[in-house]
Amino acid sequence: MSKIISKELKSVSVPLIKEKKAQKDKIVMVTAYDYPSAKLCDDAGVDIVLVGDSLGMVVQGNEDTLSVTLSEILHHTKMVSKGVKRALVVSDMPFLSYHTGIKDAITNCGRCIKEAKAQAVKIEGGKKRSELVKRLVENEIPVMGHIGLTPQSIHKFGGFKVQGKDKASIDKLVEDAISLEEADVFSIVLECIPSEVAQIITNSVKVPTIGIGSGPHCDGQVLVFHDLLGLSDLPLPRFVKKYKNLREEILNGISSFASEVRKGVFPTEEHAYHLEQAKKKENIK
Repeated sequence: MSKIISKELKSVSVPLIKEKKAQKDKIVMVTAYDYPSAKLCDDAGVDIVLVGDSLGMVVQGNEDTLSVTLSEILHHTKMVSKGVKRALVVSDMPFLSYHTGIKDAITNCGRCIKEAKAQAVKIEGGKKRSELVKRLVENEIPVMGHIGLTPQSIHKFGGFKVQGKDKASIDKLVEDAISLEEADVFSIVLECIPSEVAQIITNSVKVPTIGIGSGPHCDGQVLVFHDLLGLSDLPLPRFVKKYKNLREEILNGISSFASEVRKGVFPTEEHAYHLEQAKKKENIK
């Protein structure tokens, strides 16, 4: 039985997300890329809807996120923001949209807020992004940080690999998180970090951490819409839990439609308009 619970919850704001850590209230974030998926997430009661650059992989069929453009993020954020009435909408800033200077970054991030109606942006990188984060926040643009496996750095990492496996890299991740907190991010995504390390980072900062592949000790969790609903036939990462197998259900539905059309079973007169009805009604409903 479906359950729409968004009306039972109050609207989510950046300050509310920051408060959740002190209240020990876990944060729920899901990616969405269009109006219907965003509305489903909002109606289900998630706290944050992320317009992820993961759209490059799960929507566009690319091998990584690097080819996603600012125009595409703006386009998808506009659709998502129309479907969300309660959750916080965050635009994931794509590769090269914030790398070419603070002025460019402020302009590009600002467009996501002004034109696409996002309420915040997400920026990959730790200490090296702290000055940029400060400047964005000074210009009224809330920022979510992202450390660990940062997909826009896969060539530097040599692929999609777990981060924080030795003392030096663990210390660097903690330093990155503290630096982002000091720069005034309102939350930090921890991606593909060992659970023990994610716990250290979470305990080291006062802002919420949101994990993906980083264990149960984070202040919240995020998954990709298509992954958690089982819409893909590709192998999923270890950290994904498939809550539904919608791919099979969709395949069965489309196959049934195709079969009935070919057999002449659908449509019947019940699904057709008739002359007398057409004369009486102007609108198709």
